[in-house]
Amino acid sequence: MEETFFMIKPDGVRRGLIGKVLERIERRGFRIERLELRSSVSQTLIDQHYESLVEQPFYPAIRDFMMSGPLVVGILSGESAIASWRQMMGATRPEEALPGTIRGDFAQAAPLGQTIQNIVHGSDSVESAAREIALWFEKEH
Repeated sequence: MEETFFMIKPDGVRRGLIGKVLERIERRGFRIERLELRSSVSQTLIDQHYESLVEQPFYPAIRDFMMSGPLVVGILSGESAIASWRQMMGATRPEEALPGTIRGDFAQAAPLGQTIQNIVHGSDSVESAAREIALWFEKEH
């Protein structure tokens, strides 16, 4: 069994999509090992999560979006959980996400110049899953 980190971003929470996302996770046969609603997150935590993007000129908009409201974080497990969850999420850009994926069915394309709001996040490798799980669940923030 493999574990991965997942997140329902502020746009997903704001639009009332938590139940729909969790239903898809469970329907796929994954087990939800941990689940928390975070009413707010610190800038430090967001900066650590997106450490590879912090120096990019577009990053402040991502930080502001991720701190704009509550979000849901969790750990799911199952066979090939990382790859399967990423497939379920769909392409990063909502306009490229296929119907049937979470982003394809629920995310809305961002107007030119605005931050992509794509409902969900998932770790992209075993290493990033371990790092993100430790960051969000094993440290006090």
